Amino acid sequence: MRRINCLLTLGLMLLACMSAPAAQAQSEEVDEVRAVIDRLFDGMRAGDSTMVRSVMHESALMGRATDQGFRVGPPDQFVRAVGTPHDQVWDERIWDVHISIDGRLASAWMEFAFFLGENLSHCGVNSMQLYRTDEGWKIVYLADTNRPPTCEPPTDGS
Repeated sequence: MRRINCLLTLGLMLLACMSAPAAQAQSEEVDEVRAVIDRLFDGMRAGDSTMVRSVMHESALMGRATDQGFRVGPPDQFVRAVGTPHDQVWDERIWDVHISIDGRLASAWMEFAFFLGENLSHCGVNSMQLYRTDEGWKIVYLADTNRPPTCEPPTDGS
């Protein structure tokens, strides 16, 4: 019995050692995907269309789900709007970000609150699909919802 316990303990230790690098690699990929998402919203806040375009795949699509239906199209109009001077900062604050990755495909789901300057405009969720190119992760699809401003974004910046 003692020998079996020793073998089981040794086996579990080996398994833990073997899975640690895989978990670390997955964690690094999640951090890379999160950095792309953060860069998108940093670009929006800065009014920098070049920064926003840099995280989009060349064939990216954007969609919006509303009570009236679902619209989808290329991000060109959105990217232009970000780069067009506006009086107030476009500040999309996200939280509860969930990222899943399998190979070259990542999926991200997050709550958001969109502020025009200091005023809460609307809330919703973003759903993103990202593809890992040879240059890094790129957003291939971004869909969102748009609800009245009844959400309460966290104050801790998460």
